[in-house]
Amino acid sequence: MLSEEVRPDPQFMQQKVIQGYEAVFGQKPDLLSFAPGRVNLIGEHTDYNRGFVLPIAIDRGTYIAAKVRNDEQVCVYALDFDCQSDSCSLNERIAPSPFGWGNYVRGTLVELRNAYPQIGGLDMVISGDVPQGAGLSSSASLEIALLAVFRDAYHLPLTGVEAAKLAQRAENKFVGCACGIMDQLISAQGKSGHAMLLDCADLSVSHTKIPEDYAVLVINSHVKRGLVDSEYNLRRKQCEQAAQCMGVDSLRSANLTDLHASRESLPPLAYQRAHHVITENQRVLDMFNALQTGSLDSISRLMASSHRSMKEDFEVTVEPIDTLVEIVKSVIGSRGGVRMTGGGFGGCVVVVTTPELVAQVEQKVTQVYPKMTGLQPSFYQCSAQQGAFSEPK
Repeated sequence: MLSEEVRPDPQFMQQKVIQGYEAVFGQKPDLLSFAPGRVNLIGEHTDYNRGFVLPIAIDRGTYIAAKVRNDEQVCVYALDFDCQSDSCSLNERIAPSPFGWGNYVRGTLVELRNAYPQIGGLDMVISGDVPQGAGLSSSASLEIALLAVFRDAYHLPLTGVEAAKLAQRAENKFVGCACGIMDQLISAQGKSGHAMLLDCADLSVSHTKIPEDYAVLVINSHVKRGLVDSEYNLRRKQCEQAAQCMGVDSLRSANLTDLHASRESLPPLAYQRAHHVITENQRVLDMFNALQTGSLDSISRLMASSHRSMKEDFEVTVEPIDTLVEIVKSVIGSRGGVRMTGGGFGGCVVVVTTPELVAQVEQKVTQVYPKMTGLQPSFYQCSAQQGAFSEPK
């Protein structure tokens, strides 16, 4: 079973930021916010191609304790980074932060101030229980939690969709990662007990209940990843190149017939990237239906096909991730699915299976994975949670 230290404990995390705030600022905070991280069940690198994704908001995320200031200064302490502090003035041009985490805060402040010039300063203490660099979207969780606390502090009419758009722009323009909108939108608008089918072309959503006799297990490979420094942005350019060669506005508008007809005019890598995106979009829709009908055989097949496509067509997996997938598959067979989740180049795999197989998976991975890779895995059994901007249950 899961060890206690990796179980989410919201009360502990809330007390951690409250006590941290009191230690730093010498008084109690007035505001608390939380925004969840996410795990994507299927649909990788489809969001910025205006395609389909199927994430859940997980029971881990970013917690903020805050209090309104009477000036334009924003002062932030990050408990998870040795209580590093970062501050900036909303009345001045906001420059890049000396800290990586600080750029997500500052970029979000730039976009929020542009949209709501009436906002003022805040004192904040931040902590989270999403593992950094694991592909569970700790960055989007931070951005959405920040927007939620400003919404509450200054009574902003900020919706979940608007918050997601602001956070995405912050990451695209200030941080420099050409991400899509999936991570931010699921953190803002997730639904308890459900997976969200998001159409990234028009941001329409449908939800499907995750069957009660299914378990969602995330396994951290402990291969750290960094999207800004990786080939994530290159993959996006290759997808855009493929769409342009096929004469469509995005790969969402293309099908396999279009792709095959354009093969001779496409660079080989652009063809491969497009093949992944086009086939992955269909897999997302099929996975949504498989969850609704409770077909573990279909889930097994679809997740295997998705992982293979990310390995061969999109080339974003790494050897330890592929090893994890093979180990898990040897345990669950067709009684569930396993695939890499997130942008790639490390991070986590996600497993959808039956609860009674979870302990067997953990035991086999714990025994075999370190011997094959020299790395120690971590396990997180996740449940689907509400987003920071979702209506109360």
